[in-house]
Amino acid sequence: MQVTTQAIVISSLKYAEADLIVSCFTKSYGLKSYLLRGILKSRKGKLRTSLFQPLTLLQLEAFHKDKGALERINEAKVMIPYQTLHTDVIKSSLLLFLSEVLKNSIKEEAPNPTLFKYITESMIWLDAHNEVANFHLLFLLKLSLYLGFYPDFSENEKRYFNLMEGNFQSFSAGDYAEEGSVVETLKALDRLSFEELPSWNISKQNRMETLDLLLKYYQIHLQGFRKPKSLPVLQQLFH
Repeated sequence: MQVTTQAIVISSLKYAEADLIVSCFTKSYGLKSYLLRGILKSRKGKLRTSLFQPLTLLQLEAFHKDKGALERINEAKVMIPYQTLHTDVIKSSLLLFLSEVLKNSIKEEAPNPTLFKYITESMIWLDAHNEVANFHLLFLLKLSLYLGFYPDFSENEKRYFNLMEGNFQSFSAGDYAEEGSVVETLKALDRLSFEELPSWNISKQNRMETLDLLLKYYQIHLQGFRKPKSLPVLQQLFH
């Protein structure tokens, strides 16, 4: 079946000598994997490896068999060109981290246009702004809404955050209870928009602790979720 769809590149993996297997989150068909034959050696083909960098926004012409096998891309073009994301070292490190998070989070081969819109608009915002040290914190928190486990902040005056239940309590819930400055930062994040991020300041230590809390929360609520391999690089950049 010939299809046309917008897509976000999630990951790419070298296969054999000259092929790539590319995972894309498509707007119309959900998560799809494509085999790009000979792309690493071809200089005259329609497809270039530069199109498949992490979280690039593409317009695809593809052929889908929809049988669980690798699909085929006939043509691809950049939908919205980035100005800074793949050239700025901090932003490109953020992209690598976020693409790993999305790879571990998005599993269903079903369209989710609201999630697609959220990721797209978030990447456009990141591309256009310079103060991005806390971007990944807000992105992860808001992403959990589209994945179905956004924390319940209705009783956020309470001291403890229960990671298992995803709510706030006035008593400790053992291993799954967090308290202190990291919980207060989580509450502050809930009240923030991306537009307010540049003027929001937290300490480096608090940033690292909040990221650790969010990743723990993801591990509890998403089966098979693993901490991204690029996490140490990100921590070093923002340390």
